[in-house]
Amino acid sequence: MTRTIDGNAVAADVRDDVAECVATLEAAGVTPGLATVLMSEDPASETYVSMKQRDCEEVGIEGIDVELDADAPAAELFETIDDLNAREDVHGILVQLPVPDHVDKRRVLRRIAPEKDVDGFHPENVGRLVAGDARFKPCTPHGVQKLLEAYDVETEGADAVVVGRSDIVGKPMANLLIQKSPVGNATTTVCHSRTEDLAGKLADADIVIAAAGMPEFIDGSMLKPGATVIDVGINRVDADTEKGYALVGDVDYESASEVAGAITPVPGGVGPMTRAMLLYNTVQAASLQHDVEIDL
Repeated sequence: MTRTIDGNAVAADVRDDVAECVATLEAAGVTPGLATVLMSEDPASETYVSMKQRDCEEVGIEGIDVELDADAPAAELFETIDDLNAREDVHGILVQLPVPDHVDKRRVLRRIAPEKDVDGFHPENVGRLVAGDARFKPCTPHGVQKLLEAYDVETEGADAVVVGRSDIVGKPMANLLIQKSPVGNATTTVCHSRTEDLAGKLADADIVIAAAGMPEFIDGSMLKPGATVIDVGINRVDADTEKGYALVGDVDYESASEVAGAITPVPGGVGPMTRAMLLYNTVQAASLQHDVEIDL
């Protein structure tokens, strides 16, 4: 029988752990602080930032919400980041992507102090991840690892296929799966838009991580019976609903759930974990910056 991997439940456990760490830090005189920077009028981005601020409040992290006009010069964003880098009450900085076209995203990621880069996208943190000495693991791939661990999915020696090669999910996910760690040691293949015979690659996979941003393009006929399927995709498709759309993943859940041994739903799978791991990284940042030991 296929198990549904409940991201909401696992994320709640992570938040409980984070709240305990916040209490430990506060006992040492440290209140963790996360600054979110929004330079966009995109409703989805505004919603994401609002949710992250609410998450902070629920676990006791101080949220610092910074909003800049989308038409403001790039220099204003860089100056804002510099100010946040210098603030002792700010332990983590997240610039909500995407930024406007006139702002160089790579310069933004490099401007954030590596020790406050709770997204894990600064080149220094990417290098440490690849070297097996991560300061911060990117939130979504780390969240996937937590799901695999919570549901006792054996990764050691498993054949894993990551579909997608983005800097945010695909690349770091593959790096985490191949490393010598309790939720690693997998034989990992990365597939993408130029991969030939994707179905053939998936047919042998014990673990499938779908992160290509293509609605329901992986179906049950492509999967190995009993495979664990982690669906990172969140796509809007037209639907006869009050909103006029529905959210679906990169996997056709109905057909895949008839074949898979375990599978994440969309929504309610990876999404809650991404937000929870941002909190996790923030308390970790505060711990490292103030040399206060926490149990994470």
